Amino acid sequence: MNRRKKIIVLGATGSIGLNALDVVRTHPDDFEAVALTALRSKEKCEALAKEFGARAYVGDDAATRAVGENDADICLVATVGLSGLAPTMAAIEKGMDVALATKEVLVMAGEVVTRAAQARDVRMLPVDSEHSAIFQCLAGGCRQVDRLTLTASGGPFLDGPADLSSVTVEQALNHPRWKMGPKVTIDSATMMNKGFEVLEARWIFDVPADRIDVVVHPESIVHSLVTFSDGATLAQLSPPDMRVAIQYALSWPERLPAERARLDLAEIGALTFRRPDPVRFPCLRLAKEAIRAGGCAPAVLAAADEWAVNAFVQGKIGFSDIPRVVENCLEGLDKAPCDTVEAVFETVCRTEEWIGRRFC
Repeated sequence: MNRRKKIIVLGATGSIGLNALDVVRTHPDDFEAVALTALRSKEKCEALAKEFGARAYVGDDAATRAVGENDADICLVATVGLSGLAPTMAAIEKGMDVALATKEVLVMAGEVVTRAAQARDVRMLPVDSEHSAIFQCLAGGCRQVDRLTLTASGGPFLDGPADLSSVTVEQALNHPRWKMGPKVTIDSATMMNKGFEVLEARWIFDVPADRIDVVVHPESIVHSLVTFSDGATLAQLSPPDMRVAIQYALSWPERLPAERARLDLAEIGALTFRRPDPVRFPCLRLAKEAIRAGGCAPAVLAAADEWAVNAFVQGKIGFSDIPRVVENCLEGLDKAPCDTVEAVFETVCRTEEWIGRRFC
């Protein structure tokens, strides 16, 4: 690259943030971390900031402050859940490209965010391995897309009894392929993350949701597929290492070398695929219902899921209660428009109030 790209890492002490910093560490001539944020891990964030010569920000408003007080080429958004929306919008307003790892941003406010990004000529660069795979398959510029197919590992409960009411937090956090933060790991166990990713793909790639499929692929080698109008299908394959997608988002439109494991398909032997079980994974159905409902339904979905996942981790509800809470919210709240940031946050507040009256 012609010069070092300046990067802000929001959520620097989480799994995505740490992997991003490993990419920066590996390519010091290409990237410069200028600001790092954390919600609570003050000592860890400050130690990382000292290593990279960056500014550290810690606290509830750390991400928004970091964006407001620093100039950068790319803002990597890897905060947890609903907290990613405000700093994403702030980065767009400053003209920074956004490397997006926080699914809920486009789930809640896809129309608002993409409209703002287009107005500022800002690129939304996917960090999720599934969306990065599609992005790479489309690198040649062909847009005659017929269908997108997102792959899902199936998480820890792909097989075994369908009754998941006795699942513990430790079991739900024991993902067989990926090391991620607690929120996204629980969402993977319920497959809510795949519903979120369908919404993300709809906005990132401007493909209607009814042309986006999900297929379970336990090996996590094929990360997504694109089928074109002539019947050809392209897939992106790589070992399950988050740094592959992160590095591509940061270095795009170029590729940088990396000393990582390469695929040996002969050693792998076979790649398997199956359809998701709708009984085992009701959250995927709920996400698709929210997509069809439109309006504020996706924001209700995200807000209800965040509350339910937190309640499960804290031992207040069971694993099988997560989809029950989400479904009750989707049924109980009206589907008003959500075409402004203010409307999105109002929807989040209404959802939390509704949950408080019925589940607390």
